[in-house]
Amino acid sequence: MSVTSEPQLPPTPMVRPFPEPGRGLTHCYRELHLAANGTAEQKKALGDLRMLPRPWDPTSIRDPQLRRELWLWLDQVVAWLNLEYVWDIVGIIPPCWPQHPHLVHEIAVLADQRRRAGLGFTSDALEEWHRYALPAFTERLRTRLKDHCEEGHSDWPARGRYNRHGAERAVQQRDTVYAHDEALLKPTRRDPSETMRLHLVDTGHLTPEVVDLETGEILDDADE
Repeated sequence: MSVTSEPQLPPTPMVRPFPEPGRGLTHCYRELHLAANGTAEQKKALGDLRMLPRPWDPTSIRDPQLRRELWLWLDQVVAWLNLEYVWDIVGIIPPCWPQHPHLVHEIAVLADQRRRAGLGFTSDALEEWHRYALPAFTERLRTRLKDHCEEGHSDWPARGRYNRHGAERAVQQRDTVYAHDEALLKPTRRDPSETMRLHLVDTGHLTPEVVDLETGEILDDADE
């Protein structure tokens, strides 16, 4: 009686390291660190701090080469997440994630937070990422995608409603509502007969001859 042994799989690491951002993104993070913690001279050398690229907000990256580097990094992060943190198929980030703007925005933030957590000198930040950031992302992923894109990318189900939102009739209807609301806030003109007048309480040496009761202005000859 022969015993069939299971095929021996090649050895693999138990866990894989988080993908490191490329050189351009690393430079961005260095500048952002200086913007937050650098000296006044270092901050001044960076120029307008509002224009610094922020990898967690892809729209802030306007350089094509740097933008491409971001996409490649996020793609590596997605592959890492699917391999290291997903067991059931419902939690898989689909390969068509670049065609889902909501996933692009969220993956960029999730990747940035995981990078920062890995740089900590304690496990606190990484525990927060495991406890809150990752589960919340996975739950939103399931809620938004549902069973779409299981066998391939599905067209946007909400496209029709979005197009109606931008249709001319809908735009005009909203503009009418805005105008009505604005009209309710416009101040009414005061009746000239209800013009407020000032009254002297403790006049001292001030008399109606030296104080304008309409404006409260002390006339030039008050001290004469």
